[in-house]
Amino acid sequence: MDGPAFAFSIYLAQQRRRSVHTVRAYRTAAERLLAFLTEHWGQPVDRAALARVSAGDLRAYLARRRGVEAAPAGGLTNASAARELSAVRAFLDWANGSGSAPVLKGPRVKKGLPRPIAPAEAVALVADVAEESDEPWVAARDWAVLLLLYGAGLRIGEALSLTGAVLPLGETVAVLGKRAKTRIVPLLPEVRAAIEDYVARAPWPMTRDAPLFRGVRGGALSPGVVRVKVQRARGRLGLSDRTTPHALRHSFATHLLGRGADLRALQELLGHASLSSTQVYTQVDAAHLLDVYRNAHPRA
Repeated sequence: MDGPAFAFSIYLAQQRRRSVHTVRAYRTAAERLLAFLTEHWGQPVDRAALARVSAGDLRAYLARRRGVEAAPAGGLTNASAARELSAVRAFLDWANGSGSAPVLKGPRVKKGLPRPIAPAEAVALVADVAEESDEPWVAARDWAVLLLLYGAGLRIGEALSLTGAVLPLGETVAVLGKRAKTRIVPLLPEVRAAIEDYVARAPWPMTRDAPLFRGVRGGALSPGVVRVKVQRARGRLGLSDRTTPHALRHSFATHLLGRGADLRALQELLGHASLSSTQVYTQVDAAHLLDVYRNAHPRA
């Protein structure tokens, strides 16, 4: 298990406080690069040898990953190739010092806008998911989880990482976000009432260290369960394939901005490290207004 990729993953988890998903993805990319270099150079590669990696080596690696050598029409998309390059550059910077990775321009990626859903559709989606369950406590749980996404702007992982320590609920809740950063999120009365109703119905004890949201067997509720429920509901309601749990968070942000929310305040609510991540919602709102204009204005 020991090796550069493993040591890199420990660094990411312990010193950079990256998420489990990021650590796994970056470690896998590092292992792929090491395997490629071993074949490419014809000898084993240790951390010291990574100092030899050139821009040409990285181009050859990305060409292999994108399937250029064997399948010109297949391989990675531009977005996936850009993420792969970012991961291996981070690995090389870790191995040899910040800024040591070869300079290599990545593929151009067109940045898409978040796709919010209309308020009525968001409420209909949440209600449909809850109504689908025959178990009252499960229905209450699903209603509470999805309202946290739409009514408080939480990521699905943030909602499911809450424990019984948040009880009894107040007007706000402390949320552990990306890179282990905690933020304080206000709870609307409707959201707070939904969580309290679920807690009252749940057949499991709500101890401080136990997950707040439970699966049917008592363990932590899986994000995959929530995603499947939302997928089924959007099919029944005829909503777009982009209607996902994360789209509820996008909708929270877009609808607040449309009602005049301050961009800095929205950044704090969403837990964005950079304001640039939040500014994308100004484009979403402008795009929405343009759609309204085109669909409704007689001279559009």
